[in-house]
Amino acid sequence: MAITSKAALVLEDGSVFTGTGFGASALAVGEVVFNTSLMGYQEILTDPSYKGQIVTMTYPQIGNYGIADSADEESARPQVQGFIIKDLSPMESNFRSVESLDHYLEKNGVAGLAGIDTRALVRKLRIQGAMRGVICNQASPLNDLSKLMDKATAWPGLVGIDLVSEVSPKKAYTWSDDKGVWAQPTDVHHTGQAHHVVAMDCGAKRNILRNLVQSGCRVTVVPATASADEILAYQPDGVFVSNGPGDPEPIHYAQDTLKKLIGKKPIFGICLGHQLLGLAMGSSTYKLKFGHRGGNQPVQNMGTGKVEITSQNHGFAVDLQSLKKHGGEPTHINLNDQTLEGFRMAHEPVFAVQYHPEASPGPHDATYLFDCFVTMMKTGRSPTADEMADAQNRRNQVLAGQQP
Repeated sequence: MAITSKAALVLEDGSVFTGTGFGASALAVGEVVFNTSLMGYQEILTDPSYKGQIVTMTYPQIGNYGIADSADEESARPQVQGFIIKDLSPMESNFRSVESLDHYLEKNGVAGLAGIDTRALVRKLRIQGAMRGVICNQASPLNDLSKLMDKATAWPGLVGIDLVSEVSPKKAYTWSDDKGVWAQPTDVHHTGQAHHVVAMDCGAKRNILRNLVQSGCRVTVVPATASADEILAYQPDGVFVSNGPGDPEPIHYAQDTLKKLIGKKPIFGICLGHQLLGLAMGSSTYKLKFGHRGGNQPVQNMGTGKVEITSQNHGFAVDLQSLKKHGGEPTHINLNDQTLEGFRMAHEPVFAVQYHPEASPGPHDATYLFDCFVTMMKTGRSPTADEMADAQNRRNQVLAGQQP
């Protein structure tokens, strides 16, 4: 569409932000959230965890390095409902760019809105919480903003809705790509017999699968609906539970599978996988006011006090007290709001984190967690907070040019 066309965001409370449309000429309804990352908009757009959401970037200029090839995508296409920015860069300066952000969103049917005061919008979301909203890039509906507000209020929201079924694959597949040119100096190149991991794909980011392969794993990916018997038939050394969109509570099929797998195979969960494992253990989850989305979230190891900067994207969390009542041992906490960021089971080979150790893009402080998963498959017991810190120290020593 022409990037000079008028467009607007209408929130459920009647607030209107008018700006310039770009991307597809479309009407998008979803939960309006914000991400504080300075870069990585292509990865954000294609992250399946954003299904059902309209994402606002807090960094002011977006699109300046264009869109690279599929190596930078976390799934096959954009998953966001809509995209909101302050300024759309008039040019792309990147030797890897194959097209503009505007053209990329247009061909994938995603509505964009630029030219609004994103600071004012984010402040509203911080105070009032994530809100339902509508982006309209179409001339006719803009003539009646009250109807757009009605669409926003009529949208059911994320609570109680199964979005995993919309992004999970329909059949199993194998994954063999490692991190390739994106590998870090600290990445360990394992040799010998690979551990076979079955990954439950609830909307998995591709870079998680790359990290599993990079860690020496042979990866079979199965739909989130796969039963425990189907997973065990692959004779895996371990099971991984991926990230994914929305509320974990209605994903009963995955919870039921995990209940049957706990104690039979080592299990590692990330983000939604963290929440699903918590629910499978009997704990509860709740919706955060505005969520954690960005590449700068401080997380503390509760056993050692050590802090790592993490990449995060979630709007729900596991209740800490209910986790403790059901045998979970918290390992990590968010320093901004004290919400749970990681746990283990002391007597079973199960551990999980709410944040993203694959961090594409983002900090690499937490990549050691994939090492912990490999170790857990060898030993049959979950890592303690001290053992997680030791694994991180070993990577830091490699980075410093020392022998671990």
